[in-house]
Amino acid sequence: MRLNSLCVKDPKDPRTTKPHQLPIYATSSFEFESIEEGIDIFKDPEKAHIYARFSNPTVDAVGQKIAALESYGTEVTDAWGIMTSSGMSAISTLVFGLLQQGDKILTQGNLYGGTTELLKNVMTRYGIDVVLVDLRDEQAVRDAISADSTIKMVYFETPSNPALDCIDIELIATIAKETGIVSAIDNTFCTPAIQRPFLYGIDYIIHSTTKYLNGHGNGISGAIIGKTLENKKKVWSAMKLIGTNCNAWDAWLTNVGMKTLNLRMERHSANGLALSQYLSTHAKVDRVNYLGLESHPDHQTAQKQMNMYGGMMCFEVKGGIEGGLRFMNAVTIGALAPTMGDVDTLILHPASMSHLNVDKEIRLANGITDGMIRVSVGIEDIEDLIEDFDRALSAV
Repeated sequence: MRLNSLCVKDPKDPRTTKPHQLPIYATSSFEFESIEEGIDIFKDPEKAHIYARFSNPTVDAVGQKIAALESYGTEVTDAWGIMTSSGMSAISTLVFGLLQQGDKILTQGNLYGGTTELLKNVMTRYGIDVVLVDLRDEQAVRDAISADSTIKMVYFETPSNPALDCIDIELIATIAKETGIVSAIDNTFCTPAIQRPFLYGIDYIIHSTTKYLNGHGNGISGAIIGKTLENKKKVWSAMKLIGTNCNAWDAWLTNVGMKTLNLRMERHSANGLALSQYLSTHAKVDRVNYLGLESHPDHQTAQKQMNMYGGMMCFEVKGGIEGGLRFMNAVTIGALAPTMGDVDTLILHPASMSHLNVDKEIRLANGITDGMIRVSVGIEDIEDLIEDFDRALSAV
């Protein structure tokens, strides 16, 4: 070959032994050895790599690892994982893959705000409507399904974001199975280190892997986990055609983060409990929501399905909006950031940040008060966190 051809041509892979870490396959397409091989693969594009929007070895490996974590200790043997570009795209891919125009989704009113907007403002434009009920009320769930045969999916998150309500996973999965509808859960807050919904009969699990699975705030991706191969093709086809695929770099970062997942979740949980216990006795705090506290109304439900209580909590400072703002400005260790699940402590004031544009009556009806502070408790020394929060509360 001449000079220009040599410049363009990839060098031969000199690898003699396999790498200890999963490689990043930074390629948009994959090369066939012959036209016959290409024809064979295009007949069944799921069985081999063609184009990175369809699949990528790094992404596939990490998706399958998340599926293995979610199915660990369960009777599920065919779990599969599809990674997407974000947690939001995981939700939309699942819905578009399984539902059609005229179908409805039964869900809770206190979902993460972005999920609520997606379901009510986007999905409804394509003929997929939403029915809201308190999913902790068994009779309300049964009545809603029996009254509307177009409900085809129940979708929920537990604990809820940011109010930390806890829904009985087994109850929802049982009702869904009895009525022949699909059940799907967002397990981002807990991860499989704390809660494995397949144990209770859930059909699909969603993750914003941006959060605890990654754990370091350096990438954005999502995941859909299914427990049977029956509907995998529908979900995979939606991902491929809508273009919600994850990229190799963010998948690789998620894999690196998952190496310490269980250790991190243990520390997040220990710190979350200690900080919530401290705040529950503070004179400047009206209320603390942490599922590890016996005072939480859903504590027993959490005990049933969670083996730790995680790092997510919220509390209400005195002084309403102004009290919340003063606290936020006085914190020095906790970072003011609109995310959660990182190794460092992250705090959010929903009334002035994530729910700023939500009608106040709706916000209050879902337990998101003016003085509520959401805390993603990190893995710092707990003494430093308590001292920092104590100083910040003195400013309220």
